[in-house]
Amino acid sequence: MAEVTQMHIRLGTEGPALTVKGRMAWALHELVRAGELGCTPIERPAPRWSHYIFKLRKAGLAIETVDESHGGAYSGCHGRYVLRTPVLVIEEVRR
Repeated sequence: MAEVTQMHIRLGTEGPALTVKGRMAWALHELVRAGELGCTPIERPAPRWSHYIFKLRKAGLAIETVDESHGGAYSGCHGRYVLRTPVLVIEEVRR
């Protein structure tokens, strides 16, 4: 299936309509798809996740960052991003 390259959304049921393009559209699609479980860059690898989240927040979306620990040779913490703003997807453009 082709990647999402653009999304037309509404914040909530009566909020403003927005158009999100490029990698931000891809990231938003992944957040919507993940639902309450959220997603991490470990589960859905992509460069610059934190930048996409920053830009989506700046556009008015509430996205929670939940700190999670992980083990292994390079143990530490990573962020799980959870979309908290209800989003109505009006249209997705795929390529």
